[in-house]
Amino acid sequence: MAKRQQQALPDILEALAREGVNLAARWVPRGAAEMEKQAKLAAREIQNYRERRQEVAARTPRKARLLWLLPLPLIPATLIALGGGEFNTFLANAAAYGLFLGGAILARRGFQQEVSQKQQRYQTAVRFPFKTAGGLVTGLATALTAWGGVGHSPAVALAFGVGAFAAFVLLYGLDPRRQSSVVEASHANADRVAEALQQAEQKIFAIDQARAKINQFELDQRLKRITALARDILAEIARDPRDLRRARKFLTTYLDGAQRVIAGYAKAHADRRATTLEENFRRILVTIEQVFEQQYQRLLQNDLHELDVQMEVLETQLKREGLG
Repeated sequence: MAKRQQQALPDILEALAREGVNLAARWVPRGAAEMEKQAKLAAREIQNYRERRQEVAARTPRKARLLWLLPLPLIPATLIALGGGEFNTFLANAAAYGLFLGGAILARRGFQQEVSQKQQRYQTAVRFPFKTAGGLVTGLATALTAWGGVGHSPAVALAFGVGAFAAFVLLYGLDPRRQSSVVEASHANADRVAEALQQAEQKIFAIDQARAKINQFELDQRLKRITALARDILAEIARDPRDLRRARKFLTTYLDGAQRVIAGYAKAHADRRATTLEENFRRILVTIEQVFEQQYQRLLQNDLHELDVQMEVLETQLKREGLG
């Protein structure tokens, strides 16, 4: 009996070992896949946090703090002038301090405008150059401090002001020359058109973000053509806001649907679940590109038709006046 038990023990141990190997082969890959998934989610959260921090930093760059620190010496100088009975110097320092603060506020508004301009490409009026105005006010404050506070001659004070403005430009630059596309403000629904175009631009921006996650050359090139066509359509609507009615279905249905499909595929591609979807996705992109091209051509043809009508009207008027 004991001999049989001794013979059965290795078999039991072998069976347990085999079962352990089977369990490990079954659950270890799942555990590794789950850990990889959690790691990707954590990395994505970290990336999103960094992007948010970068956006906040872009709105108020660290070097912009110099504009708030620059006028601090004027506080004791103003108090000393007031205590010493130098009323003109007191007024000059106080006014210069206020101008320095005004320049810092204008520059901060300019930094915020640069960030928001990327997200709000379409507007009803040309943006005010806040950052340039901030630099000019800072230069004026410097000149006033040199003239009324320190006592330099007007020529020397002007040189200080010009130098301060030049330093501002070197540190922060001027407002971007490239302005956003301006919707004709005289149009009855200019604000509504600008809002619709801004929402559409956000969807195109989301497509660009999704495209960056798809590491496939052919799909990447097709997506670039799709976003280029979409932006051409928006530019055409901004040029002639009457086209908004003709392109309403494109903005509310086609562009929104394209953004959702492309973002969904990019997410599946990042999770390595898009292998079986690639061919269907490629066919969908072909359809989207064709629809966008048709919409763009329809807007162009409508413009040509209106131009043809205007030319016929002009020709009729010339004949009526005997100038045909």
